[in-house]
Amino acid sequence: MTEPRTRYRPRWQAWRFPPVRWRSSLRALTRHRWPWAVAVTYGFLLIASCTTSPPRNVDDACSIFAEYGDWFAEAKTASRRWGVPLPVLLAIIHQESAFRADARPQRTWYLGFVPGPRPSSAFGYSQALDGTWERYVAATGKRGADRDEFADAVDFIGWYVDETAQTNRIAKSDAYNQYLAYHEGQGGFAKGTHLKKAWLLERARRVRQQADRYRAQLARCEPQMETLSRAPPPPTSGTRSTDAPGSLDPETCNRA
Repeated sequence: MTEPRTRYRPRWQAWRFPPVRWRSSLRALTRHRWPWAVAVTYGFLLIASCTTSPPRNVDDACSIFAEYGDWFAEAKTASRRWGVPLPVLLAIIHQESAFRADARPQRTWYLGFVPGPRPSSAFGYSQALDGTWERYVAATGKRGADRDEFADAVDFIGWYVDETAQTNRIAKSDAYNQYLAYHEGQGGFAKGTHLKKAWLLERARRVRQQADRYRAQLARCEPQMETLSRAPPPPTSGTRSTDAPGSLDPETCNRA
């Protein structure tokens, strides 16, 4: 009987890595990291593709509702529910997010390329903070509400304006002071934290001006939008005609 032969392995080879460590590392990288990276990337792309793009002309209320017809019914519902003028709701969204569903505050960058934290948890059309949004959900019972859904965001703003009217005695039609309280919080507004912020006072003036523009625009197209929102949906066949029910007259939208 002979002794079993053992394979000779040199202790050092200049032309190759240690085979066991190199192969195990490659297997771990292939099996675990790349699939996760691909899945995360695909998920971000999928979410981005599902996000509603902003209207082409955010400065014109008639153009906004001509492009997104369902937004009119959703904004009108919030306006009636909370007793807040439609121009005020739209002007706050215009200032906060420019009608971008996934809007967030710009994050801090270190050395020009290292991402840092964002200054707040504000997100969505209304730029509602996490804590304020949780208050809204608890108060209204809308457990499935999302900040990147227009209907939920515009309802949130209506709720907050209504709360401000009760807490700070600000008229719901007062876009200037309502925005100051929206930005500073009802407690901050009561303490006068906005009075020392010249940039914020200027921003509130722009909100008031935008609300006035929206009001003038809606005076022309809102009656037609009301009629269209009550009309039955048009039949689905081929291309959509601008004369079909559910479409707003382009001339009405383009007038200044």
